[in-house]
Amino acid sequence: MCIEGRQKSSEDLAEEFADSAISGISSIVFIIGGSWGLSDEVKSLSSIKLSMSKMTFPHQLARVMLCEQIYRAFQINSNGKYHK
Repeated sequence: MCIEGRQKSSEDLAEEFADSAISGISSIVFIIGGSWGLSDEVKSLSSIKLSMSKMTFPHQLARVMLCEQIYRAFQINSNGKYHK
């Protein structure tokens, strides 16, 4: 998660998860940048760079928001009732 990343909808994130699973990727790691962002080295190692918003959020809130979006993405992919 970094400010230079792309913003995605919940449906887009769900599609990323589905594509990863189809490709045989069984682990996904999220790194939330701090107030000084992420180092270029960390960003260069990532396959996808995401941004929650152009706004700034406290680290603790960003973690909760990311967890909710991960849960929502899994609900979308399983046709669950949580997502609209």
